[in-house]
Amino acid sequence: MKKSILIALMAISFSCFSQQKRKTFSEKDVLALMDKNAHTLLDSSKANSVSIGIVKDGKTYTKHYGEIDKGKANQANNNTIFEVASITKLFTGLLMAQAVLDHKINLDDDIRKYITGSYPNLEYQGKPIRIRYLVSFKSGFSRDLPDSSELKKTQNDSSYLDFKKLDESYSREKFFSDLKTMKLDTIPGTKFKYSNGSVQLAAHILENVYHKSFETLLKENILSKLAMNSTQLNVNKNTVIANGYNGKKMMPTISDNLWGAAGYLKSTLGDLTKFLAFELDTKNKLVLESQRNINNSESDFNGYFWDGMQVDENGRNCWKHGGAFGTQNMFLIYPERNLGISIIVNISNEKTANALGNAIVSLSEALLSKDDTKK
Repeated sequence: MKKSILIALMAISFSCFSQQKRKTFSEKDVLALMDKNAHTLLDSSKANSVSIGIVKDGKTYTKHYGEIDKGKANQANNNTIFEVASITKLFTGLLMAQAVLDHKINLDDDIRKYITGSYPNLEYQGKPIRIRYLVSFKSGFSRDLPDSSELKKTQNDSSYLDFKKLDESYSREKFFSDLKTMKLDTIPGTKFKYSNGSVQLAAHILENVYHKSFETLLKENILSKLAMNSTQLNVNKNTVIANGYNGKKMMPTISDNLWGAAGYLKSTLGDLTKFLAFELDTKNKLVLESQRNINNSESDFNGYFWDGMQVDENGRNCWKHGGAFGTQNMFLIYPERNLGISIIVNISNEKTANALGNAIVSLSEALLSKDDTKK
């Protein structure tokens, strides 16, 4: 499923929650809901494995279903390492939010203030790309970096090999060369367009203002502080990453020779529930900044690299989807309701995101429901 279609699905689904009725849940109730939705998702997605993590009212629940590899009885656990793909962008967004709070960057600054080299092309009709537009996917970039648009026009069962080859051969030098020829197709700040290149460029900006590597910034500012000890960009050769599939075909892992800021993190459900709890902290200045409506949008917004955010009777709801060649996951939070959900499946095809979206909507809808018992 295309990212734009998924975002629309999630926005429509979450906007319907105001019709639900709220009630309290015991641990048994929560686990039963996890079981119900997991079995439905196993069937609808055809995944071998489903892992669900929930943080609700300060309590953490995790369960794993199926098996990583069919017939091997190797069920995932809280320490199983998965590719989390675009969930990585939330970490990059937090670092950008930290840079704003540290007064290293300003949301209204022209991004060229922080980029090495001269880029007179990065403006449209005299209007520059400001930091706030970069982190909300409204840069006005006419193409992604690397540009995979031609590959997407003729996708087939072996297209993943071409996408992986492109990523493997794409260097930082090529990134900046392509950035110099980038043409903006609209006034920055006016149109949402999902872009991995925008996130990679943010990592370059972070390195320039902090004079540290992106990986070091991740470790020092997020991973170490949250004790996310199993989460890392560059794993060593002995690290076992859970196999992912497209149908029955085992798929390769993502490659990234840039900064890894758009989708290169690997993590565990145990660590992701720590991250959920962090994102639910309504008193944390960094969290609040990263989830802020920085463009003063009238309806949905994106904060810092989220796929989408809305405000309804349950407060903010923020969601992010991550998709690798053989793994997909959904990440959802309702900070004011103290509810966060992470769901991981080890399958990735054109139907997976829809199945994941339906599962997380169904589960969150149930957990946000009101008590309709008449007194």
